[in-house]
Amino acid sequence: MDIGTAIVTGAARRVGRVLADGLLADGWVVVAHRHRDEDEVPPNAVAVTADLAEPDCGERIVAAARAGGLPPLRLLVNNAARFAPDDLANFSFREFAAHMKTNVQAPVLLSQAFAREAFGGDRLIVNILDAKLASPNPDFLSYTLSKYAGAGLTELLARQLAGSGIRVNAIAPALMLQSAGQSAENFAVAHRHNPLKRGVEPTDVLTALRYLLDSPVLTGQTLQLDSGQRFMAPPRDVQHLEFH
Repeated sequence: MDIGTAIVTGAARRVGRVLADGLLADGWVVVAHRHRDEDEVPPNAVAVTADLAEPDCGERIVAAARAGGLPPLRLLVNNAARFAPDDLANFSFREFAAHMKTNVQAPVLLSQAFAREAFGGDRLIVNILDAKLASPNPDFLSYTLSKYAGAGLTELLARQLAGSGIRVNAIAPALMLQSAGQSAENFAVAHRHNPLKRGVEPTDVLTALRYLLDSPVLTGQTLQLDSGQRFMAPPRDVQHLEFH
C-alpha cells in the first residue's frame, strides 16, 4: 500500500502506542487519537483528543487527518477499547452501553467518516478484536459481546466497501499485557499458557498490521494471534485460571 496518513485510536498507550510508533517508523503520518489532552502520544504524531462515546468522535478525528495538508488518508486502525469486568450475575445496562459506545459505535462512526474522506488507491480499515472469540468463555460479558459485534462489523463493511476499493480486516490477539488487578506472577504464567508456549506481544499485532498493508487482495478476514490457545478451550478468561 502507498504510504499516506493513518489514524490510530487509543494511540497513547499499550498496543495503540506500539502501532503508532511502528507506522511512524515506516514513514506514515499518524493521526494519534487520545482520550484526554494530557495523554502522551508519539511526539511526531498529529494528536487529536476525542471521547469515543460521543457521536461526533468520527468526524472530529477524521477532521484532524483532513487539516494541515497531510498526505491522503489511507489507513484506519480501530484499536481503542473499553475492557471492564462483568458477567451475567453482575450485568448492568450502564456498563453494557459504555462498552457498545466505545467498542462498536465509535468504529462504525470512524469507518463512516473514513469512507467519506478516503479517495483513490488501496485503503484499509483494521479492527482490533480479541482471540477469545474463537474459544469463548463467559468472563467480561459486555466486552466480549462488543467484540462479537466488531467481528460482524468487519464482515459487513468488507462487503459494502469493496466496491469503493476499501479493504476491511481484523486482528484478534490473545493476552498481551498485564491487566488491572492481575498479579505479575499470574500474568507471567497466563501469557504463555498456550500450545506454543509463546506469549503474544504487541509487536506481533504490528507485524500482522504490516502484513495486511502489504496484501492488497485480502479483505473480510481476521488474523488470529493466539499461539494456538483456542485449541485448549479454556473455561474462563486466561487471567482467571488457576495455575499449579
